[in-house]
Amino acid sequence: MAKYLVIVESPAKVKTIKKFLGANYEVMASQGHVRDLPKSQLGIDVEHDYEPKYITIRGKGDLLASLRKEVKKAEKIYLATDPDREGEAISWHLYYALKLEDKKVYRITFNEITKSAVKESLKHAREIDMNLVDAQQARRVLDRVVGYRISPILWAKIKRGLSAGRVQSVALRIICDREDEINAFIPEEYWSLDVNLKVKGEKKPICAKYYGTTEKKQGIGSKEEADEIMNSLKGAKYEVKEVRHGERVKKAPLPFTTSTLQQEASKVLNFSTQKTMRLAQQLYEGVDIKGEGTVGLITYLRTDSTRVSEEAEAQAAQFIDAHYGEKYKAAVNTEKKNGQKIQDAHEAIRPTDLNRMPIAIKEQLPRDLFRLYQLIWKRFCSKPHECSTV
Repeated sequence: MAKYLVIVESPAKVKTIKKFLGANYEVMASQGHVRDLPKSQLGIDVEHDYEPKYITIRGKGDLLASLRKEVKKAEKIYLATDPDREGEAISWHLYYALKLEDKKVYRITFNEITKSAVKESLKHAREIDMNLVDAQQARRVLDRVVGYRISPILWAKIKRGLSAGRVQSVALRIICDREDEINAFIPEEYWSLDVNLKVKGEKKPICAKYYGTTEKKQGIGSKEEADEIMNSLKGAKYEVKEVRHGERVKKAPLPFTTSTLQQEASKVLNFSTQKTMRLAQQLYEGVDIKGEGTVGLITYLRTDSTRVSEEAEAQAAQFIDAHYGEKYKAAVNTEKKNGQKIQDAHEAIRPTDLNRMPIAIKEQLPRDLFRLYQLIWKRFCSKPHECSTV
């Protein structure tokens, strides 16, 4: 009989994690949220500190009954929902929906579904992080307070069925402000004047752009001004005082975040955002690979961070060295350096094992799944190669 119960979100993870943990562990799925705010009413007590009112989601009764049955048998319960605010909130809802107050309950998270990551998470089990739960609840409450009051206006003025909330409302304001800027823009005419010069020792002509006088820069605002300058240059002699040859360094692109993955998949593969996230979820949860069984091919797909673990950096360096040579390894690490606040709880999106080269598993993946995995693999593999000259 299993002594320990592990509850994950997706049924697709159950088989994989069960294989990693063995006979002492029972693995079950919550299939997402089990409690939520009621659909037919606001569900927020505005008069009493915006207290949310949660109810069991319709259709989840049988699932909760099955989970309660397993909870009674288990010595310890591990809540292994996704490693984000939403996952933390689902664990918190499970805690109360399954009445786990008198049980030994632990929260575990893993950034990738591999044997080492899952087993390591058990060594670092913790309590539910209420700061993350409160962050998710605040977002959910804001959705309701804003959305339930703005949406009826849209139904009356535009079309029934449209929804508005914290994101749509702000996005609409940004669009309106931008439209006002465009309408207020006053176009100004400008001209440019270039001359191609043949320079001794140079293979190609050098294009020189008109700057102005030696005293100041001078713009060209009309055809008349351009013609006047050109007439003044008739018969002029040109002197090239100096030619500088430089080398530009092109850094490798940073590993994917959720947004950059969506952008690149749209640009390169012509995938919609929904399709990209659906396929990435499959790659994260696990794919059947011959000789290995079901394994997760990429790390967690919802992240704003470009950070990569030291273990992954070391593996990448070894892989580059073995397959391409020492000269292609980076001398220094590339990191995103700016003042923006990002959610750095998770790594960037990367392959769980670089040795699973796309070409080696191509025949075992559906076409679109392979194309997205190849995009992620190539992007991460380029990171250790710090720069190239152009």
